[in-house]
Parts: sequence; structure tokens; C-alpha cells
Amino acid sequence: MKSSPSWGQESQSYLQKIRKLPLLTQEQEYQLAREWRDHQNPKAVEKIIASHLKLVAKIASGYRGYGLPLGDMIAEGNIGIMQAVKHYDPGKGYRFSTYAMWWIRASIQDYILHSWSLVKLGTTRAQKKLFFNLRKTQQKLKSDKEVEAQLTDEQIKIIAAKLDVKEEEVLQMHQRLYFKDHSLNQTTSTDSENEWVEWIADERENQEIQLVQEDEYRKRKKLFDQALICLTEREHKIFVERRLKEPPSTLETLSEDIKVSRERVRQIENEAFLKIQKQIKRLSHKKVFIKES
Repeated sequence: MKSSPSWGQESQSYLQKIRKLPLLTQEQEYQLAREWRDHQNPKAVEKIIASHLKLVAKIASGYRGYGLPLGDMIAEGNIGIMQAVKHYDPGKGYRFSTYAMWWIRASIQDYILHSWSLVKLGTTRAQKKLFFNLRKTQQKLKSDKEVEAQLTDEQIKIIAAKLDVKEEEVLQMHQRLYFKDHSLNQTTSTDSENEWVEWIADERENQEIQLVQEDEYRKRKKLFDQALICLTEREHKIFVERRLKEPPSTLETLSEDIKVSRERVRQIENEAFLKIQKQIKRLSHKKVFIKES
């Protein structure tokens, strides 16, 4: 996350300019919106947008607590207001500002979510609500704001209930809000040249061993599939239901399905298992013999 910059002279100049832009009356706004809707007049759009740039700046200012450049958030809000103009219907009877503020907020919030962390943040409506309401809800629950970077189990439960999300989502989002991302290329300390990435161990088997294991698995599976062919239809059904299905079917269920006793189902299962064992040994011996020949 970027640190909050101070306002430069250019930004101050922009705010001064938009303060001088005239506001539109409801009738003027209605006529301009109709001019755009019916005739796609770009000058009408320019006037509508210009008269609402102050609204964008005001909404963007409300998100300064997230530490992102205010100028960038205003730029994103301006994109939102341009989208609002395209979808605004003057015939509905409400002012453009009432409609546009939702587009402006959505655009700014998307920018914050994408800029806040290297890890992708919430994309569902509930997760976005959690991100933008967690601090406010948390502060209401605390008597001492100096420890706001900590949450008790009870507070997590209350926040999860209030914002309609899971408790683990509250904890994960809280950690992302208060603990910034760090590059793995950062040094472990100021007097060290070692980077954090050097301490990350890959616990997987090396590629050669993985390839051997995968090849062995494919051979065993092929051999097993060939061995299954030796079973009758009834043996195959019982063996699959009892040995390969998870959870396995009960003897009682198979007994009712095949119309034999439970003891007979158990016997067929054992007979099928022995037949497969015998067939696998025969096929394995055959393959070895052919290979040696």
C-alpha cells in the first residue's frame, strides 16, 4: 500500500478550478440529459460532468484514510461519473447527483481494493462491505482506540454477525488492513544482505522423483483397470461399491439391490478381491516376461 502523499500545488489548483464551476438547476440538468440521451450531444455530457466534479472530489476525500493518493481517487471517481452519465435516465425523476454518487463510490472502491494489497481482496458484495466497514464497526466496539490493531474472539463474532460474513473472513480482512504486504526481496534486517525469499523452503519432491511417482501411478492404474475386466457384472458392481466408493455402500443396501443375502454380498466382495489380486499378478508377470524376452 502506498503512503499518503501531501497535496501538491497542481492538485490544489485543480480543486480551486472545480470550485468555480457553476451548478446546474434541475431543469438545466434535465434538458442536458435528454440532449445526450436523444441526440448523443457530447457538449451536453461535458456540462453535466463539469457541474458534478465537486461531488467527485467530496466523495473521494472521504476515502483518504486508506492512504492512497487523493488525486488518483478523484481520477477514478471521474471515470465513475462518466459511466453514470451513459446510464442515467432523466425520465425517472431523480437528480443526477443521487444516481451518480453510487457509480462514483463503486469506481473509487474498486481502485482501493486493487491498490491496497498484492493479494486479491474481496470481490463479493459482502466482502467489499466488510473491507469498507470493518474499521468503523471495530472502533464502535472499542473503548481504547490505541489497540485497534487487535481483535478479541468476541469482537470477531459481533463484527461477523453485523456484516453478515464468516468469522474467518473478518480475521483475514483485519490482518490485511493492519499488516502491509512486504516484498520477499526485502532483506531480513538492516545489517544483512539475505533476502526473505532465501528462507522459503520448497518441501515438494524434486521434479525427477515426481515424474517417477507419476509414471508409476499411471502404470499401476492401467494394470488395475485391466484387472477389473476379469470380474462379472455383479462382482464388478459389488467390488466398486464396497472397495472404491467413498463412503462405501453397506452390505444391507447392496443386499436389497442385488436381491441376495448380506453374507452372500460379503462373499462375492472377497471373491472379487482375490480374483483381481490374481489377475494383477498374472498381468504383471506377463509384462515382465515380455520385457525380458
